[in-house]
Order: sequence, then structure tokens, then C-alpha cells
Amino acid sequence: MVIHSLFPTRGGAAILTTQPHKLSAFNSAIPTNSVPTRKSSLLFPRPLQYRSKNAAFRVKNQYLTPQEQSHQQQRFSPYDSPSQSQPAGQFPPRVYVGYSVYKGKAALTVEPRAPEFSPLDSGAFKLSKEGYVLLQFAPASGVRQYDWSRKQVFSLSVTEIGHIITLGARGSCEFFHDPNKGKSDEGRVRKVLKVEPLPDGSGHFFNLSVQNKITNVDENIYIPITKAEFAVLVSSFNFVLPYLLGWHTFANSIKPEDANRQNSSNATSPRSADFEWTR
Repeated sequence: MVIHSLFPTRGGAAILTTQPHKLSAFNSAIPTNSVPTRKSSLLFPRPLQYRSKNAAFRVKNQYLTPQEQSHQQQRFSPYDSPSQSQPAGQFPPRVYVGYSVYKGKAALTVEPRAPEFSPLDSGAFKLSKEGYVLLQFAPASGVRQYDWSRKQVFSLSVTEIGHIITLGARGSCEFFHDPNKGKSDEGRVRKVLKVEPLPDGSGHFFNLSVQNKITNVDENIYIPITKAEFAVLVSSFNFVLPYLLGWHTFANSIKPEDANRQNSSNATSPRSADFEWTR
């Protein structure tokens, strides 16, 4: 089964779309006692707790090589502990997370990117860009060595993530992105991500093909993903999907007094018939 995505991503628009997603950093919540003047990106509803300032992300897996450990440290730099008290009205520290798979011919990192919100004149916030998941592929340059200077990236939209979540053991999907869709350079950069089952049924192949006529790049990177690794991806995707849509910010903004006030207003409003449950 071949599935073409219709949703935009940072890496470029998929088929039939014209607007790409933008990259944004993670902030854990909008302070309730102040209204930011910039676009806000929210992912985690509460700050995470760590034991020390330098424990932002520490890889202790004995199977990681020094280069792999160095790559992890570069991706996740230390930050001040969120457990420290934050001045009122300030944003909590940014939090970076991800999942990496290292194989003989390539490495793959998977990182979520938060949605973007725009402030309204009323003081409320509106979702302006959905979040996405960034895939980064790096070809091997030796035994357990990877050339990250040649990495290729692919951004999965929420719908594309849904396709991967629903793949069975024998399922496959294919996504096409053109970062320059709707621009003068349309068609000069083509990215195709294929997710196909391994012949023995032990997992899936992730195959990214990139043709860039602007920089004369023709790269094809593939990496096998075991059932266990695929299960980690699916579980992570299931967890993060509502956050990429920004639904957690809506849930966190609900207050009993606001709900009661809204219900009273709907009961007396001429437009109350528009609400099914107030008819």
C-alpha cells in the first residue's frame, strides 16, 4: 500500500500542499500571569525534574561508541535544572528530547518539534503551525562512525505520523516532499521517504532518497528498524501526537469558572442554537 501525504512539513510541502511548517523550540507552558508578545511554542504541560544541572541528557548505554555519545551530547546540551524556582511570568527552560538508532550503514535520529502559537488581541492564543517530527539520516563513514555533515532531513506531519502508527507488520507507505513547492525552484529538490517491511518480517526499512539539483546532491540512505525499535517509535508518536496539535494547551487552559461563564453566555446568546448540547 502506497500512501501520499497531503499535509505540510518543514522539509517542504507534500503532494498538493504549498505551505511548509516552521521549526520552533519547546517551552513547557504559557504563564497565566502574563501574555507573551512573541509566538509561543508549547509541548510539555509541566517542567521535568532532574537531579542535577548537568543531567539534561546523558547517554549511558554501554553499546554507544564515543562518536555516538559525542553526537548525543551535541544534540542535547545541558541546561539549568527546571526544578529551580522560576521567576513569576517567565518561561520554563527549553527541553530537547529524541530517539536514535545506529546501524552498520546509517544512523537515524527522531526528534519532535513543537507547534507554534500566535497571540490574539483578546489575550488568547491561536495555533498557527502544527508541530512535526524531524527525521535525520546520516550515512556511515566507517565502523560505528557516521558522517553528520552529509545528513539528510525529513519532516513528518501529523497525518504522516498517523500513517506510520497504523502500519502493520507487512504495511508500507511512501511520502514525497518538495521544499520549494510553489516557488521558482519547484521540482529542483525532491525527497522521498519509504517505509517498507523487511523480507523476513523482523521490522521495517526506512529509506530516504534526496535529489537536489541546486547543490548537485543525489543521496540515498536506508536503515533497518527492528520490531522493538519500531514499537518505540510508534509508542512515542502516539504519546506526542496530541501535543503536536496543541490540544494539551487547550486542556491546560480550561478553568471551572471560565466554563461556567461560557455556559451561561451560551444559554442567553441568540447563537446558542449553534451548540448541539444547548438545544
